[in-house]
Amino acid sequence: MKNLHDMSDEQLALSYIDGNNRAFDLLLSRNQSKLYAYIFFVVHNRDVADDMFQETFVKVISKLQEGKYSTTGKFSAWLMRIAHNVIMDWYREQRQDRIVEPTADNDLSNLTGSDLFESNIENRFVNAQVMDDVRKIMNSLPATQREVVYMRYYQQMSFKEISETTNVSINTALGRMRYALLNMRRLAKQHNVSLQLS
Repeated sequence: MKNLHDMSDEQLALSYIDGNNRAFDLLLSRNQSKLYAYIFFVVHNRDVADDMFQETFVKVISKLQEGKYSTTGKFSAWLMRIAHNVIMDWYREQRQDRIVEPTADNDLSNLTGSDLFESNIENRFVNAQVMDDVRKIMNSLPATQREVVYMRYYQQMSFKEISETTNVSINTALGRMRYALLNMRRLAKQHNVSLQLS
C-alpha cells in the first residue's frame, strides 16, 4: 500500500472515504493555511473566519462520507468551492448581498508581497508604500471582485478554477477581474497613487 505522504490530495480523500482517518488529518494539514487565508481575506474578521473554516471542514467531512466527492477535479478546487459557498451563505444571512464594506482594520496586512522587494533600502521603502496603497485600493473593491483578484494573483488559480470555485461562468470571472482592475486603476488615478514597484 502507498505511503499516505506520497498520495495526492485526491487519493487521500478516497482513502478517508474508505475509513482511514489519518488520511483526512493529512488532507487538513496540507490545505488548512491556504483555505484559512482565503476565507480571512474575504471576510476580514478573524472570529468569523475561524467559524467559517470549521464549518467548511464539517461540510467537507459530511460530503466525503455521503459519497459526494469525485476525483474528476483538484481536491483543493473542490474545497475552495465549499468554502466559497459557506462564505456566500453567511453574507446572505447578514443581508449584505455579497458586498464587504471596507473597515479601518481590514488592511490586508497578511499579504506583504515582501518576496517582490529588492535589497536596496530605498526600493524597499517605495515598494512597501506601493503594496500598502494596493492593499488600501483592494479593500474598497466589492467582495466578488476582491475575491477573484485574490484567487488569481495570490493563489495562482486559473480562471477555469476560479469559475468552478465561485460557481460562475468563466466569462463572469473574467468580467469581475476586468472590473476589479478598472476600479483599481480609477482609484489609483483619483488618489494619485503609483502602482509600479521599483
